[in-house]
Amino acid sequence: MNSKVAESRKDKIISTSFEYNAINCRAHSVSLKDFGGVGDGKTSNTKAFQAAISHLSQYASEEGSQLYVPAGKWLTGSFNLISHFTLYLHKDAVLLASQDVNEWPVIKPLPSYGRGRDAAAGRYTSLIFGTNLTDVIVTGDNGTIDGQGSFWWQQFHSKKLKYTRPYLIELMFSDNIQISNLTLLDSPSWNIHPVYSSNIIIKGITIIAPIRSPNTDGINPDSCTNTKIEDCYIVSGDDCVAVKSGWDEYGIKFGWPTKQLVIRRLTCISPYSATIALGSEMSGGIQDVRAEDITAVNTESGIRIKTAVGNYGSHADKKYDHNALPEIKNINYKDMVAEEVSMAGNLEGISNDPFTGICISNVTISIAAKAKKQPWTCSAIEGITSGVTPKPCDLLPDQGPENIKSCDFPSDYLPIDMLELKKCTYSI
Repeated sequence: MNSKVAESRKDKIISTSFEYNAINCRAHSVSLKDFGGVGDGKTSNTKAFQAAISHLSQYASEEGSQLYVPAGKWLTGSFNLISHFTLYLHKDAVLLASQDVNEWPVIKPLPSYGRGRDAAAGRYTSLIFGTNLTDVIVTGDNGTIDGQGSFWWQQFHSKKLKYTRPYLIELMFSDNIQISNLTLLDSPSWNIHPVYSSNIIIKGITIIAPIRSPNTDGINPDSCTNTKIEDCYIVSGDDCVAVKSGWDEYGIKFGWPTKQLVIRRLTCISPYSATIALGSEMSGGIQDVRAEDITAVNTESGIRIKTAVGNYGSHADKKYDHNALPEIKNINYKDMVAEEVSMAGNLEGISNDPFTGICISNVTISIAAKAKKQPWTCSAIEGITSGVTPKPCDLLPDQGPENIKSCDFPSDYLPIDMLELKKCTYSI
């Protein structure tokens, strides 16, 4: 980003130019300051964001628009995005989430969940929210979104919440989404939540929250299709990436799976949760999830599959079908190294519903000297292994070194990998 100063007799004009890669560039661009924004960290800018975005909505059919957030601390409550729109944060811009609950409208629970996660009633609208949109970008030069979550965590722990806590970014029923090159701090709950959406790129995101903060999941694709998560660094009090698709009978009825998801070059630190979790709310189904070049540091689980009917036990209400069972099959693990591990694998299926098609190959796990448990625990599973250390349980028989290349990783690319980003250049 470059700044040039032009002098005149009356005033000084500062011109800022910047460029970035995006799914689409915009023909019209304005600054939040043009609509009364004040970046002092104290003045509410909720109305300024709303006014700016309302003004820019007229350009949706004219090659779209961009709202530029300059350097400063911009206190704001929830605001809604529009289609064919980019929100861009300067590297020294900080969005500060308001702690005034009156700046967080309450909306209905997600239809695939039937209730809020924190409370049975509705939920607070996310800080950056949108529904039924197409072609929407939230990006920057590594600008910051600070959720100021401690206020909400205290409310959660003291059981004072009437509604579910807000997320930092949530887009619903939307298509062609890019969320990139941002730092997210101290979210009240989940950080990034695309839901009922498709064709999504989440790239170059840093997420930081205290490791004991409640439910501060990093990125949660939920009933989404064709999603790419790349080059992200996450420190979380919960799962770094949690793949979801609805809760119990509500998720089954809604019937919208998450599928065609690829995760690459993710670094995760989460001492009490997982690097990548499937579930626990996955009643709509999960298909075709790929993960490669993943680094987990001081993290409880590498990959965790959570089923409510198994040992996770979380339900929306008592109306769920007690006889409904998940189908867990065709899970491949290959080319992995782990050090100082307390347990190599805890693979527990369901007694009358075994997990099948488990394949593990070319995996070396070093067990910590102080580990107190057996390296493998297995029950109600079926599968094979090859080139795995330490030796897995008998339910996963070794196929010999000649089969070390089994457990194939898909060789094809997802459609989202075929999308080429454009270089966009602006001057404000």
